[in-house]
Amino acid sequence: MERTILITGCSSGIGLDAARGLRARGWRVFATCRQEPDCERLRAEGLESFVLDYADEASVEAAVAEVVTRTGGKLDALYNNGAFACPGAVEDLPRGALRAIFETNLFGCHDLTRRVIPLMRAQGGGRIINCSSVLGLVALKWRGAYVATKFAMEGLTDVLRIEMADTGIKVILIEPGPIGTSIREKAIPHFERWIDWQNSARSAEYAALRGRLYEAGPKDRWQLPASAVTEKLIHALESARPKARYYVTMPTHLMGFARRILPTRLLDWMIAKG
Repeated sequence: MERTILITGCSSGIGLDAARGLRARGWRVFATCRQEPDCERLRAEGLESFVLDYADEASVEAAVAEVVTRTGGKLDALYNNGAFACPGAVEDLPRGALRAIFETNLFGCHDLTRRVIPLMRAQGGGRIINCSSVLGLVALKWRGAYVATKFAMEGLTDVLRIEMADTGIKVILIEPGPIGTSIREKAIPHFERWIDWQNSARSAEYAALRGRLYEAGPKDRWQLPASAVTEKLIHALESARPKARYYVTMPTHLMGFARRILPTRLLDWMIAKG
């Protein structure tokens, strides 16, 4: 039987590598992107691709309807991967910035998940895999908006996993750390739209943040390629007994351990020291 998976955020990085890797393993992959030109590019390389924009409820509804049309209502797995970052100090984040990032990183993900659960219930099972982050485990300065969405995703996913335990639907978290993607570059428009850094009480401190945003610095010594996430995804999808959580990079393993054993003040100090 052909296995089917819907993946979000496939224009580049983790989502694109996952789509290519799973197709190579015989999965029927629905590789969705937020913009049609990206979908056209993926279709040109032989992937099934159509638009799914988490921030647009009608787009989410239409994407699920497209899957139903193409498969007759069968979907074995969902990989919620799409997300973006909006860097800036928490005190400088306006309400609109948080609203926008939550619409994509959490609300849209949740909406899509709710819409595919009935398909999985009808077939007696399935897998829902949410891509969180090391920043779903610990906080990091300047990443408040992104951290908030990933902490929320962790909690919502944990509850869903418990609630789905009697359904045959397995709910899983993947927690990458530093991965070689374009998330930094794609964060720039959100930073420029929402953060009035010139008038911030921390304006002098923004020099370092803006340097990291606009200038390609040295590669993080712990950074792994997107294929490292795909390896964990394959296990989550194909193992008879998948884990509830998959840590991908060394920082994720270290931070997951540190969060469990260290007092909060010591953990804060360790993260601040880098």
